[in-house]
Amino acid sequence: MAAASPAAAAPVTRELAAFVAGLQADRLSPELRERTRFLVLDLVGNIVRGRHDAESTAPLLAAARALGFGAGSSAVFGDSARYTPAGAALLNGALAHSLDFDDTHAAGSLHPGAPVIPAALAAAEMAGADGRTVLAGIVAGYEVTCRLALALPAGDHYDRGYHPTATCGAFGAAAAAARVFGLDAERVEHAFGIALSQAAGSLQFLANGAWTKRFQVGWSATNGLVAATLAREGFRGASEALEGKAGFLRAYAPNPVPERALQGLGSEWELMNTAVKPYPSCRYGHASVDAALALRAEHGLKAEEIEAVTVGLPAKGMLLIGAPLDYKRNPQNVVDGQFSGPFVVACALARGHFGWDSYAWLQDADIRRLMALTVCEQDPEIEAEFPANMSGKVTLRARGGQEFVRKVVVPKGEPANFLTEAELRAKFHGLCDAVLGKERAAQLADAVLGLERAADVNGMMRLGAPLMAARLAGE
Repeated sequence: MAAASPAAAAPVTRELAAFVAGLQADRLSPELRERTRFLVLDLVGNIVRGRHDAESTAPLLAAARALGFGAGSSAVFGDSARYTPAGAALLNGALAHSLDFDDTHAAGSLHPGAPVIPAALAAAEMAGADGRTVLAGIVAGYEVTCRLALALPAGDHYDRGYHPTATCGAFGAAAAAARVFGLDAERVEHAFGIALSQAAGSLQFLANGAWTKRFQVGWSATNGLVAATLAREGFRGASEALEGKAGFLRAYAPNPVPERALQGLGSEWELMNTAVKPYPSCRYGHASVDAALALRAEHGLKAEEIEAVTVGLPAKGMLLIGAPLDYKRNPQNVVDGQFSGPFVVACALARGHFGWDSYAWLQDADIRRLMALTVCEQDPEIEAEFPANMSGKVTLRARGGQEFVRKVVVPKGEPANFLTEAELRAKFHGLCDAVLGKERAAQLADAVLGLERAADVNGMMRLGAPLMAARLAGE
């Protein structure tokens, strides 16, 4: 008897489609629903500030308007204008990722919220969906995005030059929008088949600090929304889109494990394995920032006392923030800084904190001196923690040759070290108050955290538009 085909052995597309179509918010645990609302709050804060501070925003908005995306009734957080649903998904998704301050899933090595949440909200505005339905759509989108990254697995996908937030995110965005639309399992399958034709995202942005990383994440939100809308209207998508011979998993990685996408489906929640960033930079550097801050505080170290710095990373961390060393020691723009281990650690050591405003220090003399003293290396101890943890280690030589070492296994913001509601609100206000004003920002935060009780998302979306008196100068 002939052996079963890989597709027959692991019907990933069909099983995930049935899961998405059948997901009900009232069957989710209170903890899961709360964490979902927290993740939405975190992403909305990123969008609001990204709309006003990211250097890529002006040309992005100009292009969106030139393409006709400005002729609609859908909202973009931090913006008083209205856009088409596809335009709102694009802009909210791109802006969410523009500060590199959005959520992360360590094992999947991606940012699930930026493609998923904007697609769900745009679909909700189209369909007039209530908050519970939106919540279910977001959970569905996170599960699909993260589980596909695990099935590739993400490391092999990275080695081929792909950006999993954008590629896996297109399917997660399709899942989120499809669930908000209330599509049955068959039409969710079609949505996945349509998303397959659109899944794209390249790591080549690392070569020159390009803004394409932001765009491709926003575009994946639009791709997912478009896929779900086409499926809703009866358009046919490719079958076995995920596990098929030319499907996503086999075309985009050399040795996928399709069944991994289904492991614990419905009982183990990858959304709960998603972290929130306390620092606006690549997640691979956060444990090292934690370590640097701890060493500085514990020993009262001053920048001028430091003689050498070694940042220990996993191999994938080296790829993104550690090498080539000469380039990482000489960041010239925000994107360079976001992906520079030497820069983020130097800021922590020299200033005792690292936040969005730290990018003003790119040319600071103290920071430059510390970057020149910093090396990044693959550390066996840190590699052993990966991919379960995005760990890091900082080793300092200071004060005439004394050695100071700190290893951080679980960086702040990870599921096992998650931010409290108070800490999340503080991050949100730190991003939003300058744009919306403190009172309106607080109203928006309350609306997001009350999403589950909302009859629709319209009131929440309106609160994301800045009042003229509170808008940043020059807007």
